[in-house]
Amino acid sequence: MKWQTTQQLKQLLCKLVQYPSVSGSQAEVLLPQYIVEQLSTLDYFQENKKHLQLNPTGDGRYFVTALVKKNEETRDTIVLISHFDVVDVQDYGVWKDLAFSPEELTKRFYENKESIPPAVQADLETGEWLFGRGVMDMKCGLALHMSLIEKACSGKFNGNLLLLTVPDEEVNSVGMCAAVPVLLEIAEKHHLNYKLVLNSEPMFARYPGDQTNYVYTGTIGKVLPGFYCYGKETHVGEPLAGLNGNFMASQITNELELNTDFCEVFAGEVSPPPTNLSQMDLKEEYSVQIPHRAVTLFNLFLQKKSMDEVTSSLLELAKRSAKLIEERYHHQAVRFAQLEQSTPQSLSVNVFTFAELRGKAVEMFGLEKVEQIEKSILKNESNKEERELTIELVDQLAILCKDLAPMIVLFFAPPYYPAVNSSDEPLIQRIVGQLQEYAEKKHGVSFIQQHYFGGISDLSYVGLQQPLSSLQSLTDNMPMWNQGYSLPFAALEKLNVPVLNVGPVGRDAHKWTERLNVPFSFETVKDLLLYTIAKVFEE
Repeated sequence: MKWQTTQQLKQLLCKLVQYPSVSGSQAEVLLPQYIVEQLSTLDYFQENKKHLQLNPTGDGRYFVTALVKKNEETRDTIVLISHFDVVDVQDYGVWKDLAFSPEELTKRFYENKESIPPAVQADLETGEWLFGRGVMDMKCGLALHMSLIEKACSGKFNGNLLLLTVPDEEVNSVGMCAAVPVLLEIAEKHHLNYKLVLNSEPMFARYPGDQTNYVYTGTIGKVLPGFYCYGKETHVGEPLAGLNGNFMASQITNELELNTDFCEVFAGEVSPPPTNLSQMDLKEEYSVQIPHRAVTLFNLFLQKKSMDEVTSSLLELAKRSAKLIEERYHHQAVRFAQLEQSTPQSLSVNVFTFAELRGKAVEMFGLEKVEQIEKSILKNESNKEERELTIELVDQLAILCKDLAPMIVLFFAPPYYPAVNSSDEPLIQRIVGQLQEYAEKKHGVSFIQQHYFGGISDLSYVGLQQPLSSLQSLTDNMPMWNQGYSLPFAALEKLNVPVLNVGPVGRDAHKWTERLNVPFSFETVKDLLLYTIAKVFEE
């Protein structure tokens, strides 16, 4: 056995972390090859080589599938999913060069305790915590799954295990989206019945200082709404002759940032309020012309709300912002006119969805012209990422329709994560109850069920809990939909497997103090995963 003891698992984790697999890096391509090399040393995969596959995502990256069948007749299967990409390490500062060397970094932190925040020092003193990028999010989960696969190879379980580990979870989930149709193909080829998709993302604190242990029966959804603002150009010497796009965008940001009207409450769980991810003007160089084009993008979490409800609420906010912009402009124009003894001007701000803007562009200039602009942007700007391309698609159509300005255009940018909740599934209800009782009795640990994992995860892509028709307000207003970005909705409807997340204890994901509780993760959580799998196959 290679990956069963705490020390063995810690060594495996450190080897996985040593690959600096930041999303989009070369190491993200190399790490799945290492994972396949390690799994291929197991006797089972030497005898069943085709059960272990390095699968292309279509963009130069790969995901790994490793199927262990109990026997040819057994159909019941649990899918273990994880991701092996991580966020970058700029936040580590002077510790940056050690971010992917967990044992050395932990040692250095201990030697320089005075430089570490007090709350982190307390963990450091216990000797139980390992520091480094990816130790908790989520290479520990991957190491645990490799351990489970090794157990399955020895005939431990009364069912099949299928390991799936993917790239790009931290950005667009390209890996998981590419894996969905492959999961269906594997199920058909090997006559599998997927009973559960089991993730091992780490537990996330719901508030500062939260040390509650959670088991998750779903994962939160996410959408990325944007507001494109086209004002009116003018010289800075005549600001009231125009309308500043930055002023428009800032008004929207002021209205939406941390707006709890957009929080959802389900079974006592509150989704975090929206927050801004990017705000900028679209001037390409400095000049004394005001920036009359600007954009602001937000992270908006979802639970039960439909996309129609979300779109309607965002449009209402845009219209309210437009009214406030008009009032603010008029108020200042009147005051300036009194100073200068002139006649104040007024203005009116239009509000459109992207679908409405595109429809007006087609009406005014023809479909051929609009498609020509879109194809030119997508063909010539391949070095830009999806958010940049989305903004440019909106910008160029707005410039084409500048006679409609001033205007605010609501659009959606990739990625979209559907909310998934399996709390009502009879299997999940039974397993969670049994797991909570076992954890308390065997380990003296209490687990609280949480209906939505708050850290965003690839569990979003193992089913579709809203009808396709309800997503039209999203796809119609996403400029890149089917033009470089899409989701396998039909495959998701067909897959539709209950989900569960049982993972390790870690703290400070995406921070330079990211750390993992080693004994709890590799002893307690490992045992809980073994128990969970056994109970699912008992069903």
